[in-house]
Amino acid sequence: MNKELPRSAKVVVIGGGVTGCSTAYHLAKFGWKDTILFERDQLTSGTTWHAAGLVSQLGPSAGVTKIRKYSLELYKNLEKKIDFSSGLKLNGALSIATSKGRWQELKRQATTAQLFDVNVEVLNIDQIKKIYPIINEKDVLGGIFMPGDGQADPIGVTNLLAKAARKEGVKIFEKSPVEKIIKKNERVAGVVVNGKTIECEYIVLATGMWSRQIGEDTGFSIPLYPAEHFYVITEGINELPKNIPVLRDFDDSLYLKEDAGKMLIGIFEGKSIPAFNKTNRVPEDFSYGEFPENFEHFEPYLEAALKRVPMLEKAGIRKFFAGPESFTPDTNTLLGEVPGFKNLFACCGLNSIGIGSGGGVGKVTAEWLMNGHINDDLFIYDIKRFQNFHSEIKFIKERITETLGDLYGMHWPFKQHKTSRNQKLVPYHEELKNAGACFGVSGGYERPMWFAKNGESAEYKYSYNYQNWYPSAEFETKNTRENVGLFELTPFSKYELEGKNVYEELQKICTANIKNEIGKCTYTQMLNEDGGIETDLTVVCLKKDHYRIITAAANREHDKFHIKKYLSKNIKISDSTEDYCVLGIFGPKSRDLMKDLSKDDYSNENFKFGTSKYIKINETKIWAQRLSYVGELGYELYIEKDKAKEIYNLITNIGKKYQLSLCGMHAMDIMRMESGFLHWGHDISPEENQYEAGLNFAISYKKNIDFVGKQALLKINGKKQKKKFLMLTLKDSKPGEPLILHDEPIYLDGKIIGRTTSGNFSFNFNKNLAFGYVKIDDDIKSLKTKIIEIEIEKKRYKAEILNKPLNQKNYKNS
Repeated sequence: MNKELPRSAKVVVIGGGVTGCSTAYHLAKFGWKDTILFERDQLTSGTTWHAAGLVSQLGPSAGVTKIRKYSLELYKNLEKKIDFSSGLKLNGALSIATSKGRWQELKRQATTAQLFDVNVEVLNIDQIKKIYPIINEKDVLGGIFMPGDGQADPIGVTNLLAKAARKEGVKIFEKSPVEKIIKKNERVAGVVVNGKTIECEYIVLATGMWSRQIGEDTGFSIPLYPAEHFYVITEGINELPKNIPVLRDFDDSLYLKEDAGKMLIGIFEGKSIPAFNKTNRVPEDFSYGEFPENFEHFEPYLEAALKRVPMLEKAGIRKFFAGPESFTPDTNTLLGEVPGFKNLFACCGLNSIGIGSGGGVGKVTAEWLMNGHINDDLFIYDIKRFQNFHSEIKFIKERITETLGDLYGMHWPFKQHKTSRNQKLVPYHEELKNAGACFGVSGGYERPMWFAKNGESAEYKYSYNYQNWYPSAEFETKNTRENVGLFELTPFSKYELEGKNVYEELQKICTANIKNEIGKCTYTQMLNEDGGIETDLTVVCLKKDHYRIITAAANREHDKFHIKKYLSKNIKISDSTEDYCVLGIFGPKSRDLMKDLSKDDYSNENFKFGTSKYIKINETKIWAQRLSYVGELGYELYIEKDKAKEIYNLITNIGKKYQLSLCGMHAMDIMRMESGFLHWGHDISPEENQYEAGLNFAISYKKNIDFVGKQALLKINGKKQKKKFLMLTLKDSKPGEPLILHDEPIYLDGKIIGRTTSGNFSFNFNKNLAFGYVKIDDDIKSLKTKIIEIEIEKKRYKAEILNKPLNQKNYKNS
């Protein structure tokens, strides 16, 4: 152990759990040897020590699966290289289903696993009994078995990584709490440890459940909070088989693992108990800490475990564990650079699956820190998916009562959280509610997903088949194509960029040639240095040296961070998202409606597609843009917040004359797919370049500017791409039969060639519609004569390639 503290380091990693040790190891392994790790007490003393240590390869996305698979291989390889055991025991993992929905979910997981080369076997009850003979099969519909999964010793894994890190040159200091993080000029400058200042260029915050309060004390947002987490360990059971897999009974919120002749029974219950309620803070000296037993809370789940594995009824309880584990607002990890604090990186919020992911998140964090970006689609883990309000104590404490249970709860399509709602409401929220809106959350806003009809309840009835909102979506999409629809677009992220050279700077960070003319709009992407798509946006020239950027609601902090990263200090950027309400009026009768609302000239000659200008409605000055994400003639209205309710009521009242319908996000998503429009986070990400995505029309080599990512694009310009975007429909189409979502395998002549990225049912064209990417050498058109299939829930469906979008309306020149 190093005793004397150095005066400086390139990187300081704070936290000696599994993620901190992994990050330090990878930084040094990749060449940054001047890395220090500070642990306030002893390695693993926070929450790592009491982890159940489950190791699972399959995650909710390709990027997360890659992280988990890498973690497992790393532990295996380091065990041999370092000659130190991590306690890996890979007897596999068995997940069972006792409800129809869960059985569908497990079969979907098994289907997706094929994309990532993860071995998953679908089992009937007889096959389950063979590998888990002590199970009570009552109510079990089936299960999936992952032979490569299992468990590891959390302390063993952490010490393995620490030993490997030291071997690479990392200095690890225990009993060395970081008392202060030093910030100068909005960036990392150093830390204070035991009264001594250590200068550094980068900090990795791997501080687990302490992270939120460290951020609160220092001035940044880390949205997580600890809940009480429970498991019991039985006395030794002689009859207990030693080679049984880990058992997950999701419907009863249970996991069971054999541990040295004993059984560990753990739970992820539907409603958890927030920890440290009196102070809302984790004590600084909470090492190897536990809470008093709460048998009353645990008892129903223990009873379920005894019914599932009757052998346990005769076993005594050796240990009742109750301790803290932190959870995030969506049960996904927090990685990446923290907004507003340059070179401070988060690596926390593992949501009780840290051992299985620790190796991979450490690798990703090291690469992100060293390269400034990542090329994997990991927005699901990027801390910039959240806003500051997500870490406010009232929000996060209420939310984690639900998200702990989300780990084992049903992962229904389109599922919405019930806790910590109504954070941001538009001025006409009650009007939307009274009109039958079923709300979902988008960028923190309550936003209509669909509007209930005929007095039906405006609530989701979740399913993996026919959706209860389909009748609403059918009406909304058809009426918008035939008449006019009103869409709530307020959550769009909006930024104002002002400054003398703002046009030139936009040209440097955008791929398209930005129009430098008041009222002109430009659709474009922004890239990272490797050509990966970081943002998908519209740039609007409001006046000389003043532009507005509009991006997706969910990407507010992410896109703002990317834009600010490349702007000079001479450019003022301000977030105007909450200054305006935005309404979209779309459809063939939208021009007629606008003429009734306002005296302005809306003729095609005077208000062309892709232009914008100020108009007046009821003497209110409104910025109107003739754009459409649904493939129809239409207008986006940017209305100052205090006038929004008045304008909304006027539009809906006059709109009756034109059969105006209120429309939700499901309708918009269906219509954008009908029109062939891509969505960042689904169809495009840093994993794709514009050539692969068919977005090369948004690249301008004519502008004589070396924009970010240009050199990477030039290297691949004119060459065959690794994958190609395509649109598909199923030959036999019925709503919800099957339900296409994303990450379903695409087959060519019986072999997997790609995966879907988006799915919807088009009521206007009576087609099950899918977007996706395939890896082929030939042109997409050459596939028209071959057998294409999409696999859903282990069943393949014949598909057809679309050479053009379903919607071919000439809305730009109408």
